Amino acid sequence: MTALESHPPFRTPLSDRAIALNARMTTFSGWEMPVQFSGISPEHEAIRQRAGMFDISHMGKFILHGDTAIEQLQKLVPSDLSRLQPGQAQYTVLLNPQAGIIDDIIVYQEGAGNVVLIVNAGTKDKDKDWLLAHLDLDLVTFTDLSDTQILLAIQGPDTLKYLQPLVDIDLTQLTNFGHSRGLIFKNPAFIARTGYTGEDGFEIMVAPEIGVRLWDALITAGVTPCGLGARDTLRLEAAMCLYGQEINDTTTPLEAGLGWLVHLDTKGDFIGRDVLVKQQAAGVSRKLVGLNMQGRYIARHDYPVVIADRPVGIVTSGTMSPTLGLPIALAYVPIEFAKLGQVVEVEIRGKLYPATVVKKPFYRSQNRI
Repeated sequence: MTALESHPPFRTPLSDRAIALNARMTTFSGWEMPVQFSGISPEHEAIRQRAGMFDISHMGKFILHGDTAIEQLQKLVPSDLSRLQPGQAQYTVLLNPQAGIIDDIIVYQEGAGNVVLIVNAGTKDKDKDWLLAHLDLDLVTFTDLSDTQILLAIQGPDTLKYLQPLVDIDLTQLTNFGHSRGLIFKNPAFIARTGYTGEDGFEIMVAPEIGVRLWDALITAGVTPCGLGARDTLRLEAAMCLYGQEINDTTTPLEAGLGWLVHLDTKGDFIGRDVLVKQQAAGVSRKLVGLNMQGRYIARHDYPVVIADRPVGIVTSGTMSPTLGLPIALAYVPIEFAKLGQVVEVEIRGKLYPATVVKKPFYRSQNRI
């Protein structure tokens, strides 16, 4: 048994609020988290049609400060961070020397030598160790805010209507992946127009007591509390990768369909660059594709993808799409079977069921800015 498994689950400052709302709780990445409140489908619909809110305080929250912070991060990611202006952010990945993905992260460039990093809960300690081992700490100060800040994600087309009255800055001035500092209840808040649902929305980082007040105010105003179940169906419809399923430390961004994060032509050396240069030149041998299952059978994580009775790939995530009303999945298949319209089979409990390779994402919001 690992130390993490033997340790009681961590709880966020909002855990009591979730329990008071009769949330069904689960353990995720060592944290006690709500998996659903009213149910996955109504919570999913609330985000797609109105506004919903997630407690994502379990995620890692780091701050780098120093004139060379962005320059030092450049050598750790494949994306060209030098293009970021203050108030802009970049979704990217930390890479190991084999170009495997250590984690997917968001880099927020605040200017004045300040950079905010949001990382996954399950990889927070690994990420921290990697960053501390590769940053020049004589030039950059590293601060871990993970245990001292609440992080809330308010998502959906009506988010502005609910959030704007509680914030002192004009949220309409923030573009997608824009961010700013502001005040909520006269207290400092980090406000970003980012999210993991495929809808417009904001992520707010504040002190715990302010985060609890913000949660209460938004619940009272009519924002739907949502759990990890809806968060997963939403991100899957939007074909967003989940660390540990679509991506891991043996997966490269080119294989995962994240080639848009790899800026080989505009930046210099970085960890894993040589591998990506070779892979780009030779072409990837496998690719992450979207699948529509025929019928009502749902492909789940680790189910085999089969062609001519031979396993050729693996499902990474699958669900019944609440928006589309049909089973969808993401899967890795050999490049020769990755073309749109390709028919494959998925083995589900010993039987084979047909599926078709389709374009990603499965759903694209008309409400995103």
